[in-house]
Amino acid sequence: MKNRRKRGVGDVVVSWRRFFRFVALFVSSFLVFSALFIFLGKFRPSIKAVHGGSVPPVMVAPVHEAVKFPDQTLIFIKYQSSSRLLTKDYLFCVFAHTNDSSKVYKELPFAVEISDPGRQIVRCSAVPRHHTVSLAVTRWTVDNRFLVGATYQWDRLVYDAVIDHDNTTVAFVKGLNLRPGKVADVSRYECVYGWDLAKPKFLLRSQVISAAQEIVRCKTPLTVLKGPRVAQSSAVKVSVRIKGSGMLPSVAHPINLAVRVKDLTYGERKQFETCVCTMTRNAANVLREWVMYQAGIGVSRWFIYDNNSDDDIVSEVENLKNSGYNVSRHFWPWIKTQEAGFANCAIRAKRDCDWVAFIDVDEFFYIPSGQTLTQVIKKYTTPSSSSSKIGEIRTSCHSFGPSGLKDPPRRGVMASYTCRMSQPERHKSIVRPETLNTTLINVVHHFQLKEGFTFVDVEKDAMIINHYKYQVWDIFKEKFKRRVATYVADWQDKENVGSKDRTPGLGTRPVEPSDWAERFCEVRDNGLKDWVLENFVDRKTQRLVWEGERNIMVGEVVAQMGLC
Repeated sequence: MKNRRKRGVGDVVVSWRRFFRFVALFVSSFLVFSALFIFLGKFRPSIKAVHGGSVPPVMVAPVHEAVKFPDQTLIFIKYQSSSRLLTKDYLFCVFAHTNDSSKVYKELPFAVEISDPGRQIVRCSAVPRHHTVSLAVTRWTVDNRFLVGATYQWDRLVYDAVIDHDNTTVAFVKGLNLRPGKVADVSRYECVYGWDLAKPKFLLRSQVISAAQEIVRCKTPLTVLKGPRVAQSSAVKVSVRIKGSGMLPSVAHPINLAVRVKDLTYGERKQFETCVCTMTRNAANVLREWVMYQAGIGVSRWFIYDNNSDDDIVSEVENLKNSGYNVSRHFWPWIKTQEAGFANCAIRAKRDCDWVAFIDVDEFFYIPSGQTLTQVIKKYTTPSSSSSKIGEIRTSCHSFGPSGLKDPPRRGVMASYTCRMSQPERHKSIVRPETLNTTLINVVHHFQLKEGFTFVDVEKDAMIINHYKYQVWDIFKEKFKRRVATYVADWQDKENVGSKDRTPGLGTRPVEPSDWAERFCEVRDNGLKDWVLENFVDRKTQRLVWEGERNIMVGEVVAQMGLC
């Protein structure tokens, strides 16, 4: 017998079979992970860090998704809060033919906007047929472009969302095709939340509380209200599922307002007594007059919903802010969504504003008595013997014509257009936000109210709105491009030609009538013009405060009007 050596504690015995298995596993794992690293590094759709030269250092910013419109494409990119924001000077929109890789062209984007925290929106041209769109950093070649992820159509999409002060989520939706002014059957819908809506196993579902027009109110899951546990986690999305038809695409991340308003009661005082909300496009040339005049009659806060402007409105808003006017610009690219935008603004203003007026940038309150807008509001909302509470004030509008002018007026609209139609048209509203119906239904600038609240009409001799609706042709013809209201046909469409929204005698083509300058002139009205020339002349320059280059501080306007 052979003597077997007894194994000690320190001895190591390794089987050759086990050794070869270990080596094989190590090599195969190395190959797999190397392949994944190369694949992800090459194909990950992101804008990588760039250093040196004129391009700012940018952290990894994945190209997320895109939305196609008739006249532009929105590309959403993520960025980290520690990185510098991208601007349009550092990006190219790259269009490539799907069947011919040699057909590639690039162009600068229209603009790069800041969306909700952690996301920017690049505005590119509309994608031509049989083409794809991607992004490239300016100093890179198009071969290093980064392809866009999922691409959606603008008219079938959950496009925005906000968490209201009662912790419900209000989602804004295209594609439900609900009737104007009507409440829908909520049993047909379901709200869906998720950090990745493509993974059904990880979705949160919740009840729809109300659905009307393009506005769906959802019960927000507690997990969403608390937010992600990891700070670097991507923001949650919300969508709407139509039972029997599937879930709508979504680019909407519910924005949670920083400070909640608990148990808002009627009459509770807030930071601002009177605010104004508008939705506009390319209003830079009239914004100074519109804001400064309203500051002179007591307005202290402005919400500007910018519907795809390509003028200097961003710099104009900054100039006003630097002069002390509390103006905020909110990029709102969604077309045919005025009602949804106003509902969004009503939620945004609820925390800070006692009353919010919803008017256009060519509309100006005229108060012949010289009172402030706040004083007029208080006059009509003082508690009386009536058991109803006032939640809305309605003001009639006078529509002004070109007044014989053929060129845009230098002094502004109020001092220039003085001829109008004899009968007032429609009305515009000033609302107390917390009295609005939870559906947020609104049509032509007025809202439905909660039960127990009502509206009041202001007498025309107490206050009226001068609506400079029919201006000189070069300005007026812009209305033919697109109407902002959801349920109003664009003027170049041959439908609803007899609508009150259309201009009498114009048809569907933007062709200037030979007598345009003399139209819509039935009554000469110099009331607001005279009042403006008496009260809004800059004492230093002897020009109206919104004329010229001098930045008139809000305090100067308020002091001149005797409001301080």
